[in-house]
Amino acid sequence: MMQSRTHTCGELRLQDAGKKVVLSGWLENLRIVSSALGFGVIRDFYGTTQVVIETEEMMKAFRAINKESTVTVAGMVRERSSKNPKQATGDVEVVPESVTVLGRCRYNELPFEINHSREADESVRLKYRYLDLRNPAVKKNILLRCQVIAALRKAMADHGFLEITTPILTASSPEGARDYLVPARKHPGKFYALPQAPQQFKQLLMVSGFDRYFQIAPCFRDEDARGDRSPGEFYQLDMEMAFASQEDVFAVLEDVLPPIFAEYGTYNRASEAPFVRIPYREAMEKYGSDKPDLRIDLTVQDATGVLAGCGFGPFAGNCVKAVVVSGFSESRKFIDRTLADVEVQAGNKAYWFRVDDQGEIVGGIAKFVNPVKDQVTEALGLKPGDFVALASGPLTAAQKTAGVLVKTLGAAVPGHMDREQYAFCWIVDFPMYEIGEESGQLEFCHNPFSMPAGGLETLLKAERGEIDPLTITADQYDLVCNGVELSSGAVRNHDPEIMVKAFELVRLGEEDVKAKFPALYNAFSYGAPPHAGIAPGVDRMVMLLAGEDSIREIIPFPMNKNAQDLMMGAPSEVTEKQLEELHIRVDLQGKSAEE
Repeated sequence: MMQSRTHTCGELRLQDAGKKVVLSGWLENLRIVSSALGFGVIRDFYGTTQVVIETEEMMKAFRAINKESTVTVAGMVRERSSKNPKQATGDVEVVPESVTVLGRCRYNELPFEINHSREADESVRLKYRYLDLRNPAVKKNILLRCQVIAALRKAMADHGFLEITTPILTASSPEGARDYLVPARKHPGKFYALPQAPQQFKQLLMVSGFDRYFQIAPCFRDEDARGDRSPGEFYQLDMEMAFASQEDVFAVLEDVLPPIFAEYGTYNRASEAPFVRIPYREAMEKYGSDKPDLRIDLTVQDATGVLAGCGFGPFAGNCVKAVVVSGFSESRKFIDRTLADVEVQAGNKAYWFRVDDQGEIVGGIAKFVNPVKDQVTEALGLKPGDFVALASGPLTAAQKTAGVLVKTLGAAVPGHMDREQYAFCWIVDFPMYEIGEESGQLEFCHNPFSMPAGGLETLLKAERGEIDPLTITADQYDLVCNGVELSSGAVRNHDPEIMVKAFELVRLGEEDVKAKFPALYNAFSYGAPPHAGIAPGVDRMVMLLAGEDSIREIIPFPMNKNAQDLMMGAPSEVTEKQLEELHIRVDLQGKSAEE
């Protein structure tokens, strides 16, 4: 006996014919043939079973039950005369002797048909997420998530990592995104922050003498939503290793991830160790992105030398990048539509020409290219049937636009993308510093906790003016899969002297470091081991494994794009009494809450 049932709705098979059974689940459907004949479908977590109603009395009982009510059906199993090979229980049916309503659905009309919920408007799906999750196709993604997390936990434990939980209420820290703040009732005017990541805590665990740490860590960032990022909270496989280098981190993930992707993924091929390693500047030059999709065979070529002076205005004085697509036979309509889409994504216009079957340059900006046809053909290795997409502008803008061209054309033009695989790569050697767009001054490019390549000596050379600080790279790395950044990691800057010098280059002194990162600075002063770590995003990982385009499809209770929980009504107003207890007064300055 399993609770109030003898079997699940996905369990019965032909060998069960003749048994008396009790099933519990939701009444998914009722098809009435006559007053004494009908067919019902009972659904639970495990599957569905057909129920055949053959008496007027039983039909009357079923007709009184709204769809999606929970019921218990007791009856006899028999072989179906008309089998359903698409249903796991399709060889049998149950003839009910009784039906009992356990939880009545009070509504005759549902917000959407359960088995077609993915076709409904997303806001309706999120408002009635508990109904959406009854859809087996939606539930499948959550089950996959559970399986993947269990596999990750086992793999990390097998590699000697200890699962240690870190605090949710902590101090606000400048880590690149907006904090979610929590008022401290016992400390008026002060606030906790929800952690953007367990970054400092996991480093402190290394200082504490733990050798290998991991957790499936919740992280909280007040960011805008996009396809691969959910606003509010997300989860990551957070890990850190003491007395470790970049190679040690790579070795662990290259051993942990491929088997999981091969077993649970939509595709059964995944990169084997060692993953391809691409320096950041090479990735930007060759792929136009630090998140290259290696399933695509297109790359970016520099055409500045042969096209910047061709007389075409947008190229003059700019970098020119080219993406050559072989075997191109798409229409002009396709070209216009695709380049318009690229302009929307990149915020920069793209141009084109093509090589016809006779080797002539035609279409787009051909009249500007033809005077330098021979040089362009040689420089880009052109041949009949090639299509050439072009981007221009300052180096970063030209690279970004070319990167969008690579991904858009690679996915749209047949023969240039091997979709049925998971292609991993490491992006390494990130710049330590950059010039801030708003400040115009030197700033950290990515993670201020990263160890600069060359350590203190490199920073001293930059301070003395012997090298350009923009040439300093960090021992930092990103893991990318199919064009999606799964995670960032780094060898950590564990030496207070190096840490202070790194911050001095961005106009922050030792007192600033102590104030911003007091726990880390003080802990490192007591002898810290070299350590390194990384934190692949669990949500993005499962999204890739499920073959979904939106991360909300693999989160049990996601927020919408505006960071609202439509089901629970969050964020919501609170009472004046609650605000008084927290010593807070709300002043919207005449604006509505939504503004």
